Amino acid sequence: MDYLAVQLFNGLANGSFYALLSLGLAVIFGMMRIVNFAHGAFYMLGAFIAYFLLQQAGVGFWPALVIAPLVIAVAGMFLERVFLRRLAGLDPLYGFLFTFGLTLVIQDGMRLRFGVQGQPYSAPAELSGTVLLGAVSYPTYRLFVVAFCLVASIAVWFVIERTRLGMAVRAATERADLTRALGVDVDRWITPMFGFGLGLAALAGVLAAPMRNVSPLMGSELIILTFAVVVIGGMGSIAGAIVAGFLVGVLSSVGAIFDPAVEGIVVFALMAVLLLVRPSGLFGSIETR
Repeated sequence: MDYLAVQLFNGLANGSFYALLSLGLAVIFGMMRIVNFAHGAFYMLGAFIAYFLLQQAGVGFWPALVIAPLVIAVAGMFLERVFLRRLAGLDPLYGFLFTFGLTLVIQDGMRLRFGVQGQPYSAPAELSGTVLLGAVSYPTYRLFVVAFCLVASIAVWFVIERTRLGMAVRAATERADLTRALGVDVDRWITPMFGFGLGLAALAGVLAAPMRNVSPLMGSELIILTFAVVVIGGMGSIAGAIVAGFLVGVLSSVGAIFDPAVEGIVVFALMAVLLLVRPSGLFGSIETR
C-alpha cells in the first residue's frame, strides 16, 4: 500500500506538468486554432532561463518563477506578431510546420551551446527535505509543485470561464465573426493569449528544473505526450486540459506498478479508445471535432 501511495503521488507530480503544458496548448489552440509544436521548446527555455539566472546573476528560484514566464511570454507575443500572424487564414498545416521548424532551431541551438548532458538545478532550501504523511515520506518540493500547479490551473480556468475578460476571450475564440460584428476587436486578444500560453509552458519548465536535469531535449520528451493529453481532454478545453493532465499522470504511474513499459503506453491507449467512443474528448464540444 505504501508503494501504491508513492506511485499515486508521483503520478500527481507528473500530472502537474502535463496539466500546465496542456493548459497552455489548449489556450493557444482555442484562440488561434494552431497546433503549437514549439510548446515543448519553450518549456525547455523556461528551465534554462532559471538556470542562467542562477548561474550568471545569482538569482534564485522564486524570482525565476516570475521572470522566466514573463520573458517567454514577451518572446511569444513578438513571435506571433512578426511570424504567425502572416500565416493566419492559411491551412493550419503551415502553422504546424512553422512551429515544428522553430522547435528544431531552438533545440539544436541549445545543443550546440550546452550539449545533450543535463545541467543540475537545486530546489530552494525552504522546500528541501520530506514531509511525513501517514507512514510515507513525500519530498517537500514535489508537494509544492502539485499544490502550485493545481492552484494555478484552477485560477486560469476561473479567469477564462467565470470573468468578463474570459467571456470576451471565449467569444473571440468560439464565434470570431459574430464577435467582430458586435464591435469587439478580436485580433487584440490573439497576441497576449499566445504569449500567455507560452508563459504557462515556461512556468512548467521552471518548476521542472529542480526535479529534472535542465537539458535541450527535456521538452521533446514531453511534447507528444502533452498533445495526447490535450486530445483526451478535448481540443481547446481548459477544464479538459487540467483534468486530463492529472488523470494521465496518475494512470501512467499506477500502470508502472504492473510493468514499467506500461507507463508510456497508457496515455496513447486511452487516447485511442476515447477517440473511438467520444471523438471530441472528455470536455470537448462538437465544434472542436
